[in-house]
Amino acid sequence: MGRIAGRFARVEPRRRARQLVLGLLSDLPRKNCWTIAEWVGESTPGGMQHLLERARWDADQVRDDVRGYVVDHLHDDQAVLVVDETGDVKKGTGTVGVQRQYTGTAGRIENAQVAVYLVYAGERGHAAVDRELYVPRSWTSDPDRCRDAGLGERASFATKPELAARMVARFLDAGHQAAWVAGDEAYGGNPKLRGALEERGTGYVLAVACSHEAPTGAGKFRADVLAKRVPKRAWQKLSAGAGAKGHRFYDWAVIDLADPAPGSRQLLIRRNRSTGELAYYRCYSPTPVPLAELVRVAGSRWRVEEFFQSGKGLAALDEHQVRRYASWCRWVTLAMLAHAFLAVVRADEHARQPAPNGLIPLTCNEIQRLFITLVVRPVHDAALRLGWSDWRRRHQARSQTSHYRRQAAQT
Repeated sequence: MGRIAGRFARVEPRRRARQLVLGLLSDLPRKNCWTIAEWVGESTPGGMQHLLERARWDADQVRDDVRGYVVDHLHDDQAVLVVDETGDVKKGTGTVGVQRQYTGTAGRIENAQVAVYLVYAGERGHAAVDRELYVPRSWTSDPDRCRDAGLGERASFATKPELAARMVARFLDAGHQAAWVAGDEAYGGNPKLRGALEERGTGYVLAVACSHEAPTGAGKFRADVLAKRVPKRAWQKLSAGAGAKGHRFYDWAVIDLADPAPGSRQLLIRRNRSTGELAYYRCYSPTPVPLAELVRVAGSRWRVEEFFQSGKGLAALDEHQVRRYASWCRWVTLAMLAHAFLAVVRADEHARQPAPNGLIPLTCNEIQRLFITLVVRPVHDAALRLGWSDWRRRHQARSQTSHYRRQAAQT
């Protein structure tokens, strides 16, 4: 918390931000302003709501602090920046950025809010260092709706690859270094993103569709057509990284691509050893690198899925119940800080004292349990619990009365 203390001009929001981060790390089954305020011992959720809505502090400055914290503690000269989006299913149409759209979280088209994240993945661990809310055209074409949600009347539309390019540029412009960028087909199929990375001399391994056309010395061909021309001896069995159940072994092959610009460009092909299913990647590096290095970067893309799982499960990244843009930025940024704390403690513990025989190394899940149980240990008396019960019932009674009055007026 010392990293972000200077971003708050007053002690009250600074202290409450600390309480909110502790609440995000708690073992509450559901985390929002109500439950966290009760957990930390406040009499109403008004203070937490004020912190997210009206208190004076800049979430982007705190985001920069989180980025520096992650890079300082998880530093790796061969780190990979992984970009990906995740969706949170929402009800209604008032929450900023919400519309009916496909989200991988639900696996179908749902009323959802989608955000793009940038994850720093190194040998010591991984954590998110940036975030951007995806605002659909249905929002940016409606100035009144944008103004009501705190976006401003001049909010402009940006695609997910454009948001990714913006975050990578912000990371590099801050003076940090990353050798590689990885992402799925939504980003690999975007030539502007690939061109922006090449201009900066940043290597990438980005997934592309089977229909993606790649330039060769004999002309442009679809990726799946080129895969059929790969001889058997060109395939190599390599691990894309260690998983919970062992190494992820695939067969890999690489094809050099023709391009007059400086740098090395390839089409990387991955084949599932059981099903034969193929996946394709466009690759770039300022200088030639071995196949094993490309495979390592391609395998790093799974780190973002691990972040989404632990960030949502341990730090309530997706449990925000806010409507306006500034409140969303503040909640998500503090959730990123909470998760980064777990990732850094995990990395330090692994480096300082290896796990004894018969035990796996400490995980973020186990660190969270131990931290809340042994270090924080919130204890509240019966009077506080009964007071919160009265407050909730009184608030719900007012809401119920308001709904009935509205219904009667409409009738």
